[in-house]
Amino acid sequence: MNMAWKEIKKNKGRFMILGSIVFLVSFLTFIISGLANGLSQDNAALIKELPDGSFYMDANADETYNLSKIDPDTQSNLLNKQAEAAALSIQMGFLNNKNDKQQSVAFVTSTDSSLFPKVKEGEVVLDASMKDTGIKVGDVLTNNQFSGKFTVKGFVDGKKYSHAPVAFINSENYKEMYRTEEMQLVFVPGEDKAQSVAGLQAYSKKQFLHTIPSYNAEQMSLNMIVWFLVVISGMLFAIFFYMMNVQKIGLYGILKAIGVKTGTLFKMMWTQMLLITAGALSLSVALSQGFKLLSPDGMPFSLTLDTTIQLSIVFLVIGFIGATLSGIQIKKVQPLQAIQQGEV
Repeated sequence: MNMAWKEIKKNKGRFMILGSIVFLVSFLTFIISGLANGLSQDNAALIKELPDGSFYMDANADETYNLSKIDPDTQSNLLNKQAEAAALSIQMGFLNNKNDKQQSVAFVTSTDSSLFPKVKEGEVVLDASMKDTGIKVGDVLTNNQFSGKFTVKGFVDGKKYSHAPVAFINSENYKEMYRTEEMQLVFVPGEDKAQSVAGLQAYSKKQFLHTIPSYNAEQMSLNMIVWFLVVISGMLFAIFFYMMNVQKIGLYGILKAIGVKTGTLFKMMWTQMLLITAGALSLSVALSQGFKLLSPDGMPFSLTLDTTIQLSIVFLVIGFIGATLSGIQIKKVQPLQAIQQGEV
């Protein structure tokens, strides 16, 4: 530790350059990860906030819930067997406010369940983000596909789907609007293993999220960028320490000649890596949390503590691997040969 710290103080410039690069890469990674999580919530909070369980969809729907139609008898059998189960449907649409201005929403209806708000005919429960458009409890909203009017009963937090606020409506109103008698999905919470149901395909919550085209494309692209940045940080560590080790071949030879073990030299390098990475990560974590506080209200940014810890551990592991790979040459150093070359 003492030897590692002395070298850092002696070569401040070199280590500050590495620390700055690690900080920039990790900060960018945290920001993109926060955006990925935020977009994930904005795209599918309705599904993600449900407990673990199984979604059942028409087996002939080709993994597209819009094409799914659950047979009423099959639906009744499932709901009777599973007390907490609920049948639901989701359709994109719009509501007109009192000024006849359209607002895109995701209409959701369900059978009676504690998992979804209970809504009477002619009522609507909206995601809280609709308050920003000036809508209040008691307002009357309309829809061109519905012969009646919707009265706003209340608001719920964190209910979005496909980047649109959710509007919970009664199943009878939904059937009139979309000219259908069948529900699209049945959700059974708490199932460890989905049961086999004739004519239906079962999906875990995670599997169902990946059947949503926009969700899958967004998350795949952003996660690829995050892991690409992590790999870049590992390569930076490997290149930096490799160049440092090349310049110190003579020094390593002298240290080995006086009895310093190879393991001690590796520990010195790992300590330097840990100090640099810990400092850079501390700063990037602090600034990324500050970014969350300063980001505009409309920006879907969510950087949780769990995500921050996981990414920090990944950076430390990648840094350790990169430094270790670059240090393999230390083991090959022959004291006499290195001393003859001299320290550069």
